[in-house]
Amino acid sequence: MRLRALLETEALGLRLLGGDDELDRTVRGVMTTDLRDPSRYLSGGELVLTGLAWRRGADDSEPFVRILASAGVVGLAAGEAELAGIPDDLVLACERHRLPLFAVNEDVAFATITEHVVRQVSGERAGDLAAVVDRHRRLMTSGPAGGGPEVVLDLLGSDLDLRAWVLSPTGRRIAGAGEPLAPGAGAALAAEHLAATRTGRRGPHRATVGGTTYSLFPIRNTGRAAAPASRDVRETVLSDWLLAVEADAADWPAARLDLLQGVTQLIAVERDRRDAARTVRRRLAQEVLELVQTGAPPAEIAARLRVAAPVLLPGLGTAPHWQVVVARVDWDARGGSPVESGPAAQVLLEEILVDPADPGSETADRIAVAHTGTEAVALVPLPAAGAAGGSPDGEGHGGEGHAGPDGEGHAGPDDTGHAGEGRAGEGRAGGPEPGKDRTGLHADALLAAVRETLSAGLADDGRLTLGVSAAVHSAEGLRGALEEARHARRVAAARPGRVCAAGHHELASHVLLLPFVPDDVRRAFTARLLDPLRDYDRRHRAELIETLEAFLDCDGSWTRCANRLHLHVNTLRYRVGRIEQLTGRDLSRLEDKLDFFLALRMS
Repeated sequence: MRLRALLETEALGLRLLGGDDELDRTVRGVMTTDLRDPSRYLSGGELVLTGLAWRRGADDSEPFVRILASAGVVGLAAGEAELAGIPDDLVLACERHRLPLFAVNEDVAFATITEHVVRQVSGERAGDLAAVVDRHRRLMTSGPAGGGPEVVLDLLGSDLDLRAWVLSPTGRRIAGAGEPLAPGAGAALAAEHLAATRTGRRGPHRATVGGTTYSLFPIRNTGRAAAPASRDVRETVLSDWLLAVEADAADWPAARLDLLQGVTQLIAVERDRRDAARTVRRRLAQEVLELVQTGAPPAEIAARLRVAAPVLLPGLGTAPHWQVVVARVDWDARGGSPVESGPAAQVLLEEILVDPADPGSETADRIAVAHTGTEAVALVPLPAAGAAGGSPDGEGHGGEGHAGPDGEGHAGPDDTGHAGEGRAGEGRAGGPEPGKDRTGLHADALLAAVRETLSAGLADDGRLTLGVSAAVHSAEGLRGALEEARHARRVAAARPGRVCAAGHHELASHVLLLPFVPDDVRRAFTARLLDPLRDYDRRHRAELIETLEAFLDCDGSWTRCANRLHLHVNTLRYRVGRIEQLTGRDLSRLEDKLDFFLALRMS
């Protein structure tokens, strides 16, 4: 039954003091307690009744409510008789932990509420109990070992007439029974799920996309890498899968909700199995990364690459080119508690490097990602163009380069030894199909399909930044590629926005230098040049800053700048003269133009 139903039953004498947006929680039991720590007797889903005898002072409310919320209690009902009312500190504590709080009229016995809840819950469970037990048995025997998540989802469709899909945190379809989701629906549902998870609301979450209502169930990682339930939700929010069911679970009986929770547990086991299968690739990436960072001889790194290539590119031999991608997730500090984001960044980067249009996880099996601290590093192989027509030893020939007998690449006719970056939308990772020419990863294209979704999970306190290196054709170039990717990521980090990327092509610009100027130097430099103009604009509405930006953007051309600003040339000359007078600079000099340009970029 729902909390809302209790509130609507007048005979129970309940008055809502907080948590009106959480009244659709399901009550699966009831417990009366005045213990200061009743956690050992709680299993989740209970309505807790208390006479407040545990409260000695205002400081006692916070730990008591925190214990209840951590145990999965759905609501707290406090009697008014003991303290002649409900203390404000208890109301505030319940509000902080999003725990619905009810006041129980002193004329109503707790036994009356207990009897009502037990009768309602037992009645709803009884009708479908035998069927639920049978379905659970079938799910357990036909689960991951018998065909993966698809088998479980097929049973949901055949037994309960429920269409369901397993989605990655970016909205990519991992598994599904029947018709696929409408284009864009997966990403929209993932965004709704991530946003709801960040607010601390318990699943399932309700979402409406394209006029269809879905219930979203989190699939928690249950393997060895799983974070304890008490850890910060930010450590897993960007890496957990979700189960999207085309139905509104708000009015489901507890038995059906229990069944769906069992389904998520079965799928979590499959997730753990797939993560275990990635262990070899992750270890290979970690070994190569350690060799590169410690300055190992290129021959040693090349030997390790020859071991990695057949695992990452089965049937295609060695890769003539490699790219390095670096990703990092940063969270604002809360109460001084650091958030371990390296493992989540690793899982997220593996997901980002898979084409969103590719279902399942097979393409992710060709990506090797390591992590160090808060940073994830991917080693991405790029097969030769026309690899299907290559020789049996994996030597691919093309304009960009080919694999030599030693497994290392050699520069092609363009003498660069680099693969091009590719157009936006091309160059997704995961190893192209034979015969397809994918010339490399493009930083913006990697994040185009996932930026909005991941921003929902990052909310207002997280950032994802990503950097992509140029392709290199030998082990000797990997150290430079790693540094290049890290520099590109730092350039991305200097930009506004929750999800940002930068590629190697941006490192040839003067803009590369700006992110590394200390903040105090930035402020002093920009204030010295621009504050006089800003002050003048505030007083006279003269638009000197706008004029300066346009003048520099037009390379100092009076005619083009006047046309852009819709001004007479004489008016433009007057404004530029005022800028020079206020700042003591001369806009006919290259040095002063450059100073103004940098100040505007850093402001």
